[in-house]
Amino acid sequence: MRVTRAIRWPIIGVLLLAAALLGGCSVLRVTYEQADHLLLWRLDGYVDFDERQTPRAREAIDGWLRWHRATQLPDYAALLARARRDVERPATPEAMCTWFDEGRRRLRLAVEQALPAIADHVMTMTPAQFRHMEQRFAKGNDEVRADYLQADLAERQRMAAKRTAERFEMLYGTLDDAQREQVARAVAASPFDPQRWLDERIARQREVLATLPPLVAEGATRDAVLAALRLLVAHVERSPRDAYRAYQQRLIDYNCAFAARLHNATSAAQRQAAAERLKGWEDDLRALTTPAGS
Repeated sequence: MRVTRAIRWPIIGVLLLAAALLGGCSVLRVTYEQADHLLLWRLDGYVDFDERQTPRAREAIDGWLRWHRATQLPDYAALLARARRDVERPATPEAMCTWFDEGRRRLRLAVEQALPAIADHVMTMTPAQFRHMEQRFAKGNDEVRADYLQADLAERQRMAAKRTAERFEMLYGTLDDAQREQVARAVAASPFDPQRWLDERIARQREVLATLPPLVAEGATRDAVLAALRLLVAHVERSPRDAYRAYQQRLIDYNCAFAARLHNATSAAQRQAAAERLKGWEDDLRALTTPAGS
C-alpha cells in the first residue's frame, strides 16, 4: 500500500515541512523549538482543553517531542541524505511511490507513539468538548470547500495548478513556462476529485463522533479506547469503503507517474538547487537532534 494525499502527516511533520519550505534552516529550527506551544494551541482548537486537561496535554506533548527528537529526527536526516543523492538522478513512478511508502511508515510510527496519550485524554472528554470538536470539523470542511471546490471549474483547475506548481517550486526553485504548462495539463487530467475527498473526510469525522463519545459515556477501559483509536487511524490510512480505496489507488498511481515526469523535466540547475535545499534541511535536523545546552 502507498500513501495518499488524504493521509496526513502528524502535526509535527506539518510544522517541520512548513518551516523548511517557508524560509529554510533557521525557520525550521525556530519552529521546532516552539513545537510544544504550537501543538498545544492546535490541539486545543479541536478539543478545548479545560484547566485540568491542559497541564496533562502539555506533559504528553513534551514527552512525545522528546521521543521524536531523540529517535525520529536522526532518521529523517538520514532519509533526506538519501533523497539528496536521488534528486540529481532520473526518477521512475516506482521510485516516487517508494518515497511515499517511506513517509507513510514514519507517519504510522509517529501516530502509534502518540495514541496512548490520546486515549488517556479522550477518556476525560466531556459531551461539550465533543460538540466543540464537531464544530471545528465543520469549520475545517468549510475551509476545504472554499479552497478546493470553487463553483467555476476553470478557476478550480487554475488554483489547483497554482498550488501544485508552488509545491514543486519549494524543492526545485522557479519552474519555467513549459514546466508550468506541464503541471497545468497534469492537473487537468488528474483523477483527483475534491468533492469525493471531502465526502470521505466527512465520513471519517462522523466515524470519530459516532465511536468515541459512546465509549466515554459508557466508562470504557483504556484498552477499549486505544483499540477504537487504532481502528479509526487504520480507516484513515485504508478506507473501509471499497470504491474510495480503488479511487485512492488510481490517484496514487497517477501522482507517482506525474511526479516522476516533472522531475525528469527539470534542469541540472533545478536538481542542484533541490539537493542544496535537502542538505540544508538535513543539517537542521541533525542540529536539532541534540537539545540546546546538552
